[in-house]
Amino acid sequence: MVLIILEGIFMCFLLLIVCTIGIANGPVGLVVFYEPDVQKRVVELGYTTEKKIRRRTVLVALALFLPAFILPPTMVYTINGASGFWEGFGQMTAILLIQGLFDRFFIDWYWVGRTKAWIIPGTEDLMPYIPVKTQIVKWLGTLVGYPLIAAISAGIVSLF
Repeated sequence: MVLIILEGIFMCFLLLIVCTIGIANGPVGLVVFYEPDVQKRVVELGYTTEKKIRRRTVLVALALFLPAFILPPTMVYTINGASGFWEGFGQMTAILLIQGLFDRFFIDWYWVGRTKAWIIPGTEDLMPYIPVKTQIVKWLGTLVGYPLIAAISAGIVSLF
């Protein structure tokens, strides 16, 4: 169990690195995470372009989703020695839920919602940047999406 917690913390650290690098030159770097009205305003203010947002969306998706599909199964089946679907599924779900909870509480609730690090000048009137509807979708993604990723990964590994 300790190993699974450490692996979950490792996944949190990777997420934190992606976010930190993404906003290193200001929060516009990760405007892909903001609502469409904020993205539109950022383009209108001349901070970026729609083309740059689309390109950054692809890069961010790769930086976040490839590790989510590759690292947990690698850790669970090679380091932890899991065998079969259910053992792998359970361990991967735990790892991904640790990361998801870190994302919901630390990244979204605290860092984005309670600090100035993610404020884009000229968009303050569009705050909160993560409205309630989006929070609900993100929580559903965490509680349903991550176990689904774990199930798909465990299913693929179990086939081989």
